[in-house]
Amino acid sequence: MLTLSSIGDRIAAKRKELALSQAELAQKASLSRATLDALENGRTGEMGFSKITKILSALGMELKLQETGSGRPTLDELIEEDRNAKGLDRRG
Repeated sequence: MLTLSSIGDRIAAKRKELALSQAELAQKASLSRATLDALENGRTGEMGFSKITKILSALGMELKLQETGSGRPTLDELIEEDRNAKGLDRRG
C-alpha cells in the first residue's frame, strides 16, 4: 500500500536526481519549504491531495491508480526488474 511516507521518499529522491534544493522545488510547487521538508522526512500526518499533486507536477511525476492484486506488473515494475537483472549480469 502506498503511504504518505513512501510518497515523500520518492519525492525526495526525484528532487535530488534533478539537483533541486527543497527551496527551489517548494517555489516551483507554490508551497512552503517547511511543508516539503515535513513530507520528505515523514513528519506530516496528513497532506492535501492538491499539495501533493503540485509537488509531483513540478517534478514531472504523477500518481496513478490501479486495481490491487491485478497480478499484472506495471511498466515501472518491468523496467525496475530489467535494471536489477542487468545489474546482476557481470558480463555486460
